[in-house]
Amino acid sequence: MTDTKVLIPADDLRTFAAALLEKGGLSPEHAGTTADVFVWAALRGVDSHGIARVPAYLELLAKGVANASPEITVESSTPAAAVLDADRAPGPVALTAAAQEAVTRARTTGIAAVGVRRTVHTGAIGYYVSKIAEQGLVGIGFVSGMPNMGYTGVKGPAVATSPLAIAVPADSHAPLLLDMATATIALGKIRQAKATGTPLPEGAAATADGTPTTDPDQAVMPLPLGGAKGSGMSLAFELLTSVLVGAPIFSAFHSDDPQGRKHRQNALLIALDPAAFGDPHAFTAAVDATLATLKQLPPANGAPGVFYPGERSAEVAVARTDKGVPVAPKVWRELTEAAAKFGITPPGAA
Repeated sequence: MTDTKVLIPADDLRTFAAALLEKGGLSPEHAGTTADVFVWAALRGVDSHGIARVPAYLELLAKGVANASPEITVESSTPAAAVLDADRAPGPVALTAAAQEAVTRARTTGIAAVGVRRTVHTGAIGYYVSKIAEQGLVGIGFVSGMPNMGYTGVKGPAVATSPLAIAVPADSHAPLLLDMATATIALGKIRQAKATGTPLPEGAAATADGTPTTDPDQAVMPLPLGGAKGSGMSLAFELLTSVLVGAPIFSAFHSDDPQGRKHRQNALLIALDPAAFGDPHAFTAAVDATLATLKQLPPANGAPGVFYPGERSAEVAVARTDKGVPVAPKVWRELTEAAAKFGITPPGAA
């Protein structure tokens, strides 16, 4: 089989993914929202969270892990905060709703936080904070999930590779978008290294008992970024998300209750309105000036340039919007097989 990637126009890919997800049980609206998150990630070159996720989501829906018809509710006792109970809705559905809820509230209160309880796989959280930034607000997001990463001083998996994302709007520059996990490398990178036999970086992964290893065949979990710093951040995010919304994951996972290992994720999205602190136009102008100042600093020897978080992925999105989104052969095969099962015609290559 050829290793050549298939190029598909972004709009066609979005329509195709939405059609598959709708056949998988989601409503047209929820299928479109979920497909949009996947294509956004694929456009920016984050292929691990892109269109490759569609088959996995179809499986989550088929097994009932994700709820295709969730009863999403919003509880609030104060104008600036709320908790959205996702009822096991796919993460893109729940967090898109939470992001808009946070923006709506922050327009009135200056800053608003929305906790998300009981969702299933949040996808690229950079998408949700970017949606907040598109409306002129600063977006901040935290996610906590199932423990799959080491914790400094602990034997075996202890905490989750919980991510953090921050998006800050600008005027003439693409928004700053910091989107990072608390792990040194992603689980997907370990699987990829295992498939290719490529040694892993020092201090990036560990065996089942927590022993660091560079052997991809022995590695089963990532190690925290910066050792105690990364593991400490993950634990803090569990407190800021799961514990805050009354749905602890960490303590339940490490208990004797088998339900504690049932897949779920929680999140916290924060929207901050610059207008509450002064002139919002002056703020975005100053963000531009800050980013421009960074860009003008002399690059280190051998460096390709000076970049701020999110800049290069925004450039990738422009190029892929123009030329099409590359889809790996294995992923395309899985998508076309699912399409055949559902009676959907796949889009043609660009």
